[in-house]
Amino acid sequence: MTTSVLLYLILILGLYAERLVELVVSQRNIRRLLANGAREYGRGHFPAMALFHTLFPAAAVVEVLVLDRPFPGILGYVSLVTVFLAQGLRWWAVRSLGAAWSVRVVVQPDAKPVTGGPYRLLKHPNYLAVVLEVAAVPLVHGAWVTAIAATVVNLGLLWVRIPLEERAMGPGYAAAFARGEASSEKGRS
Repeated sequence: MTTSVLLYLILILGLYAERLVELVVSQRNIRRLLANGAREYGRGHFPAMALFHTLFPAAAVVEVLVLDRPFPGILGYVSLVTVFLAQGLRWWAVRSLGAAWSVRVVVQPDAKPVTGGPYRLLKHPNYLAVVLEVAAVPLVHGAWVTAIAATVVNLGLLWVRIPLEERAMGPGYAAAFARGEASSEKGRS
């Protein structure tokens, strides 16, 4: 096993560890939200999302190992930087949403949309982070088949998830982003 493959495996293990931290934070927030009268939406699509996010890093590793993908030089470095930038954007979004963030669509009925932090700039910064991560993680070590396939599947999942989440947030969310308000009120978006 080459050094680059070993380092790639460490990166993937780090990604899985980060996912576990996300799940812990999410479960804590979901318990609080539900205890305070929040409602969950779109439970049907969540198992597919969870399975996808569990399998795509493993698929990249399989491609690297089975097809003996070499480290792709500059593309690998650019992809690695993209992975870290995506993680930074994701955690900025998580921090901005605070106790309202979860991996599921759980919405407090009276919550005001978050329009501060990265939400000042983007309507869905967490999903941008996911899109970047899904494309970049496989490309760090040249797993281009996984990058393409995972990107297509991810876009299909987001095609379902984003409109569902926007409907769940309701008219206040639509109005806040239609006007481009810039406040730091808390709420899920």
